[in-house]
Amino acid sequence: MLAVQLSFGSLAVVGKAVLTVIPAVALVGFRVGITAFILFLFQRFRGNLILENRSDYWRLALLSVIGVTINQLLFIGGLSMTKASNTSLLAVTIPIFTLSIGAMLGVEKLRAFKIAGIILAAVGVILLIDPRNASFSSETTIGDLMIVLNSLSYGIYVASSKDILMRNGAMKSITWIFLFASAICVPLGLYSLSSVDIAAVAPAIWGLVLYAAVIATAVPYLANAWALARVNPSTVAVFVYLQPVIGFLMAVVFLGERVGLNFIAAAVLIFAGVYLVTKK
Repeated sequence: MLAVQLSFGSLAVVGKAVLTVIPAVALVGFRVGITAFILFLFQRFRGNLILENRSDYWRLALLSVIGVTINQLLFIGGLSMTKASNTSLLAVTIPIFTLSIGAMLGVEKLRAFKIAGIILAAVGVILLIDPRNASFSSETTIGDLMIVLNSLSYGIYVASSKDILMRNGAMKSITWIFLFASAICVPLGLYSLSSVDIAAVAPAIWGLVLYAAVIATAVPYLANAWALARVNPSTVAVFVYLQPVIGFLMAVVFLGERVGLNFIAAAVLIFAGVYLVTKK
């Protein structure tokens, strides 16, 4: 799960760089299309793509719409219309949505220590990011709303996908999810890309697009699917709170930034929250 957060955590920065050149919908098309192609080749090498229960094709198609198509269009679109700090701050809603929806679906129990853990970790993230750095102005309102809806869609996906992932296996399930999503996202992405002068796009940007597709999409979605087949949805979701910590630590290592008391206090709260949610 730490690897998942490392991968997802880098997307905001990489995505911002790519979005200066490539439209949001085109980036989603690239991410989903490349990921679907890689997962398809990998699954074909491992075995077949046939599902025993025919109704699971429809369920995976629905999960692809909620967890990939809508989720990614909202995230990348929202990222292009708001600040990175707003995006990180609003991510605290993902575990809250996941636990609430999981409880309604009967796959989660609202135990006091889980609720306390999510609240502790959320407070830690808010302390780390500092809401004063966020700018919830009228200029970012639409982008902020898209990020909240993105968190909701991802929460629904995480909370409702456990049984089908366990039944068909993480690799086969996630491959079908991305194949279904690519049928929508790739055509939309190609249409959006028609407004861009492809020849003028720098090789470095294409490298970042590939990174966004493989490292920040294929790897974390597959790892998340593997984890969801083994632990409760709220456990998977609460690891989202580690993303800001990882981001700050990377800034210390690569940018020479200093760790202050705020960071230490926030890290303690976040790790304490993660412990409470993940303990048996």
